[in-house]
Amino acid sequence: MENVLVAGANGTTGKKIVTLLNQSQYFTPIAMVRKESQKEQFEKDNITTVMGDLEEDISHTVKNIDKVIFAAGSGGKKVKEVDQEGAKKMVDAAKAGHLKKFVMLSSMGADNPEQAGDLKDYLKAKHNADVYLKDSNLNYAIVRPGSLTNDKGTGKIKAACSLENSGTISRDDVAQTLVRSLHDDAVKNATFEILEGETLIGEAIDSVS
Repeated sequence: MENVLVAGANGTTGKKIVTLLNQSQYFTPIAMVRKESQKEQFEKDNITTVMGDLEEDISHTVKNIDKVIFAAGSGGKKVKEVDQEGAKKMVDAAKAGHLKKFVMLSSMGADNPEQAGDLKDYLKAKHNADVYLKDSNLNYAIVRPGSLTNDKGTGKIKAACSLENSGTISRDDVAQTLVRSLHDDAVKNATFEILEGETLIGEAIDSVS
């Protein structure tokens, strides 16, 4: 079993990731939370937590960790401090801790933030974080979903290095894709976009690696 740190564990998608990891025969989740009050929801299910604030020093959070999923976000409030610089701090910590893989939850449009209108600052932050990870020499997977919905997941997606049209995808299927991307035989040093689709998640990921 590999220990997987989930940055952003308290978020809507983060909680789904932690649940999937907790059900996995391959991974053990370590939920990174920012507030003491967020620990109980995980600890009642015997899930280990670690305190970490992306605006502070987080080097301690990667102790005894094998891989990381970065699913943290500021909800548009502190895009530079959290979505960009917080992600960079996690990349630095992962490098220092010699982690085996870094899976980044990014966003469609992060390639061209200048064209994004209202989301420009957010996508610029995601873009900068993605570039920093690519340049880190860590083994990585950068997953860029379309607009997130709370619909029930289907276990099927559409995936490509670049998808021509934007669209939606359920948080369930995004979480599944991120967890699948952790595996050693899944994507290596790849960036890909995902939307709802007709291909089983494992097969869709294999097609982009």
